[in-house]
Amino acid sequence: MDDALSKRMLDRLRAGAGECACGGFLGGLDPLRRSELFTALAFDRLSRKMRMVETLYEEAAGNWNQTFYLLYFRTLGDSRNQEAFLTLARRVPYKHVLRERLAPHAVEAMLLGASGLLELYRHDVYTLDLRRAFEHLAAKYTLEPMEAEAWDLVNIRPANHPVLRLAQAAEFFAQDEFVMDRAMNCRTEGDIRQLFRIEAPGYWHTHYIPGAEGDERPKRIGNFKADMIGINLVAVLQFAYGGYTGNERLRDSALTLLERLAPEQNRYMRAWHNASGLAPVNAFESQALLQLSTEYCARRRCDECPVGRRILHEAAKGGR
Repeated sequence: MDDALSKRMLDRLRAGAGECACGGFLGGLDPLRRSELFTALAFDRLSRKMRMVETLYEEAAGNWNQTFYLLYFRTLGDSRNQEAFLTLARRVPYKHVLRERLAPHAVEAMLLGASGLLELYRHDVYTLDLRRAFEHLAAKYTLEPMEAEAWDLVNIRPANHPVLRLAQAAEFFAQDEFVMDRAMNCRTEGDIRQLFRIEAPGYWHTHYIPGAEGDERPKRIGNFKADMIGINLVAVLQFAYGGYTGNERLRDSALTLLERLAPEQNRYMRAWHNASGLAPVNAFESQALLQLSTEYCARRRCDECPVGRRILHEAAKGGR
């Protein structure tokens, strides 16, 4: 294929990049060749996430427990509040949580008080007690609360409200001082759900937000959210920590875990399915498609994309 024809082919790929145009090519490949491309894309995504972990590890001064803690908070909410959760984790570091771990109410008071979110809602006996506990802990650890405006609460689903997520986080970190070790030992979907499907304290059974009582219902992290933590925290940290320690078995476990977790269900997966019927069978494949969508299709980097390069290569062979 001559240069002019190659350029026209590349232009066509770029023109259709926003509409999952290469999905037909992917769907038409035999399973082995499609698996090769998914593997290249999934490793590409893991490499990008490893760089993010390395940045957090440097910020944590080489402390893996603090790195785990930061990454947990980064994963806890939706993308709109990712930075707010990270800011909170920096203001209330893991060492403080560890010191107060045997008093879960104190951990909850630190997180909710430092978030600034308690100031947005009507107070009752429980939240007033949290505020008083936070005043003591703020003086003890020199904690500065965030501005409540740092959080995006518009159209937030009740089950995903930052206040409720922070109550669940307090229970999670109060349960065991070796939570990172337990995460590194997760091998199956069942392991992930057993570790991360944490229930908020009893007060939250009748509350989604402070001071507003509703129907009684335990507020537990669901299977979907636990799986997302497995994909974006556990597998990533296993892969990164395995590389740091030279533990190839742990890196292999990270890949196996992704193969055992259910695929993400989001607008990117729906777009691939609607365009060409592609449906990932596990989180390893959905991570590959997510990388394809966000890093290549969205930026029209078809000449750098494993799928785009394969299409151009096949076209060149056919044009000889």
